Amino acid sequence: MTTTPRTARPRTATRMRAAWCLTALGALLATAACGPRAVSVGSPAANAMPTVTSAGSLVRAMHTRYAGTWYRNLAFVQTSQYYDAQGKPSRTETWYEVGALPGRLRIDIGERARGNGTLYRADSAYTFQNGVLQGSQRARNPLMLLGFDVYALPPERTLRMLAEEGFDTTKFHMQAVAGTPYYVVGGALGDTASKQFWVEADRLLFWRLITPPRTASQAPTEIRFQKYVKHGGGWVAEEVDFLRNGQRFFFESYANVRTNLELDPALFEPRAWKTARWPF
Repeated sequence: MTTTPRTARPRTATRMRAAWCLTALGALLATAACGPRAVSVGSPAANAMPTVTSAGSLVRAMHTRYAGTWYRNLAFVQTSQYYDAQGKPSRTETWYEVGALPGRLRIDIGERARGNGTLYRADSAYTFQNGVLQGSQRARNPLMLLGFDVYALPPERTLRMLAEEGFDTTKFHMQAVAGTPYYVVGGALGDTASKQFWVEADRLLFWRLITPPRTASQAPTEIRFQKYVKHGGGWVAEEVDFLRNGQRFFFESYANVRTNLELDPALFEPRAWKTARWPF
């Protein structure tokens, strides 16, 4: 669930910013496609949910499906595995993350006592080294928005944020990958280069984020939420895969996942970065 700001960030987190998504190769995905239409989401509650035929109805359906049951916060220990240009593991770090919905995410990189990491609050990000604030900037974590906050925020607010993040919410279609249907927002059928996100139609869970390159010499990036496990009335993807040109360059795995904790509010205060109480 981690991405970092473009500037004033710890060296160990730099590569994360580059990875807000990738284009999956056609050879990697056996894909069948169909046009926009309503799909049963495989739940008795489906009849009470909005019919999904657009980005707006998708966001409303995601919110409705888990209204009143999704956890309000979570914390976990993350193993962060870096890969070299040949796709081989090159470095491993332990990160500690705690999030509170909506819009707050704290990432402690390495030993917490060292004070390195990033704090997201709403549309701002703060970076720290050795417990000292290095800088702040306007930045939102799209993985937090798509994988977590969408279930807590009013749908119209989520849609505004998606537009602010550069998703063309007028583009919507359905596509199947390995027999699993997905809703796709931000790209037309056959387009895997535009900025877009994919949501599993059955459970209404975020799966895939594709972000185009910033320059012609770069490749698109992709992030996939994998290995969903039920936690606290909602779900947590306990593995997150970062790909470029179909090759993994970063991989997250979560352990000791906790939800609905009693959190110290100071965890999300920049001035209390080193003094806030970790939840476990």
